[in-house]
Amino acid sequence: MLTVYSIPALESNYFWLLQPVPEKPDAYILDPGDAQPVLDCLRRHQLNLAGIIITHHHWDHTDGINDLLAQFPVSVYGPDSQRIPQVTHKLHGGDTLELPDLQLDVLAVPGHTLDHLAYLHTDSEPTKLFCGDSLFAGGCGRMFEGQPEQMLASLNKLAALPENTLIYCSHEYTLANLQFALKIEPDNKALTDRLQQTQQLRQQHLSTLPSTIALERRTNPFLRCHLPTVKAAAERHAGTLLTSDADVFGAIRRWKDQA
Repeated sequence: MLTVYSIPALESNYFWLLQPVPEKPDAYILDPGDAQPVLDCLRRHQLNLAGIIITHHHWDHTDGINDLLAQFPVSVYGPDSQRIPQVTHKLHGGDTLELPDLQLDVLAVPGHTLDHLAYLHTDSEPTKLFCGDSLFAGGCGRMFEGQPEQMLASLNKLAALPENTLIYCSHEYTLANLQFALKIEPDNKALTDRLQQTQQLRQQHLSTLPSTIALERRTNPFLRCHLPTVKAAAERHAGTLLTSDADVFGAIRRWKDQA
């Protein structure tokens, strides 16, 4: 049974440490933007770093790699990207990452960056999704490199996963995301309820993750671009008619960028 340790780090990041077998100390770290919190977690739980897994090239997901490799000369798995030279095993969408006691399906989810990957663990219930900065709780990543059609397709791919899939994204942005979502769907009761619960969690300095696909479908506007309420809100803000779901997505992403 896969154990997932949350490592809060930097200003808003979560690094995820995966221990495939409780009786074995080997563990894999996802997106270590800083080495020290990872080393502290390994020491606290008496674990051994067996590998590093990367979703995309941004510094807050990669800056800890070299310091970790200095202490643990392990393999690094990630996108086929010149901007992550430490990757020893280059992965692409459709691949399966086969590690000792751990298998992850590799999903290409371009949009935030063109090299972005997500990792899906299906060997135990519920399914677990490690999606970096593609899908957030209540939101999604900025489009630094992709286009609206591309990123919406990536998000729709994730939204099609089983409803009980647990979402382990890389940032604690939930409260701000839901406050923005309420501007788009002020009459969405599931959203207002979620916002209230999130406010209570954050007041206690508790994490809002993991989320679920079912919850995101009900409350995340970036997964709801096909709905008339979201389209109407986007058109009002943009001041123009939007003819496709990708146009709606692009409009609300620009709205969020400027919020």
